[in-house]
Amino acid sequence: MAATYQFGIEEELFLADARTRGTPRRVKPFHKAVHERMPEVERELLDSQVEIMTPPCTAFAAARASLSRQRAGLAEIGREHGILVLAGGTHPTARWRKQSQTDKERYDKIAEDMQMLARRDVVCGMHVHVEVPKPDARVDLMNRLLPYTPTLLALSASSPFWQGRETGLSAYRLSVWGEMPRTGLPELFADTDDYDRFVAAMVQSGAIADASFLWWTLRPSVRFPTLELRVADSCTRLVDTLAIAALYRCLIRRIDRNPKLNRDLTSASRAITSENMWRAQRRGVHASFIDEAGNASPYADHLEVLLGEIAEDADALGCAAEVARTREIVTGGTSADRQLAVFAGARANGASVGEALAAVIDWMAEATAAQT
Repeated sequence: MAATYQFGIEEELFLADARTRGTPRRVKPFHKAVHERMPEVERELLDSQVEIMTPPCTAFAAARASLSRQRAGLAEIGREHGILVLAGGTHPTARWRKQSQTDKERYDKIAEDMQMLARRDVVCGMHVHVEVPKPDARVDLMNRLLPYTPTLLALSASSPFWQGRETGLSAYRLSVWGEMPRTGLPELFADTDDYDRFVAAMVQSGAIADASFLWWTLRPSVRFPTLELRVADSCTRLVDTLAIAALYRCLIRRIDRNPKLNRDLTSASRAITSENMWRAQRRGVHASFIDEAGNASPYADHLEVLLGEIAEDADALGCAAEVARTREIVTGGTSADRQLAVFAGARANGASVGEALAAVIDWMAEATAAQT
C-alpha cells in the first residue's frame, strides 16, 4: 500500500482579559467550562494557555474542520467569561511575572528544574506530526529535513511583540524558548543508534525522564511513529497553519522518497541553517537565505524553487491548494507583518502604545476565531 503520511496538528493558544487585554486574573471558570464542553482541549504550562489538536488526518479538510470548530468553541466560551482567545508566538502585552502555572505533575517538574526559565516561557507554538512509513528512519529524515526549518519558521512568524514592546524581530518566540535547555536545532546524528545512545545517556544520568524532554525544532515523537515539527510560531490565521503543515508534510514525502537528498550534510550545513534561522526570526518572509555556495536569495525566490520541487508530492497528497497558500503569506504578509501594521496604524491615528497594542490583540482574537 502507498504511504499516506498521516498527520496531526497541535496549536497552543493564549488567553487574554477582554477588558484589559492582559493576562486574565480569573481563569478557573473558563477552564472548567472548557473541560465540560470541550474535553479534547488540553491545558498548557501556564494558566493563560490552552492547546487544541486534530485527530490523525489524511486530508486537510478534516484538519481544517477540527481546528476551526475548536477555535470557534473556545472563542464562544471566552465571550461568556470575558476572555479573548488568540493564536500567536507571543502575547503582545502579557508580563511573565504575572503568570501562574497549571497544576500538573509534569509541569511541576519542569518548573522545579527550569526555575525562572519556566516562568518566563510565555510563548505558544504550532506542532505538526507526520507519520513516516519506516519509524526507524526518523533520525535520518530529521537530519535531512534540517535545512528546511528556517523556511517553515519564516512563514509562521507571529511574535513581533514581547512584554508590551516591539522586539524588532518577526519571530521573537524562539529567543524566549531558546533560554530553555535542549531547544534549537537538533544535532546531526550519525544514525539511529547514535541518537539512541544520546537519549540513553540522558535518561540514565537523570538529565531527562524520556525523549519528550528534548524540545528541538524537529524531533522523533515518543508517543507516535511520527517526525514532529516544533519550529513554528502558533499561527494567528488558520489558513496559515494548514499551509505550513501541508508544506512540511510534502517535504517529508520528498525526502523520504529521495534517499540521497541532503544525505551529506556537515557541521557547516548545520551552521548555515542556524544563520538562516536567525534571518527568519529577524525578518520573516522578507529575509534572504544563504546556501552553501555563498549565494543569498530573497525568501520569495527560495520558496518558489522549493514549491517546484515538491509539486509532485503536493499532488500525490492532495494538498496542492494548501501548499499554494504559502505564496499568499509571502505576498500578503505573515501574522507578524499584520500585527505591526495594526500597531503602526493605531499609533498614526493618535493611539497610545497601550491602545495600539490592545488593537493588535483584538485583531489577533478576531483572526483566530475566523473561519477563513
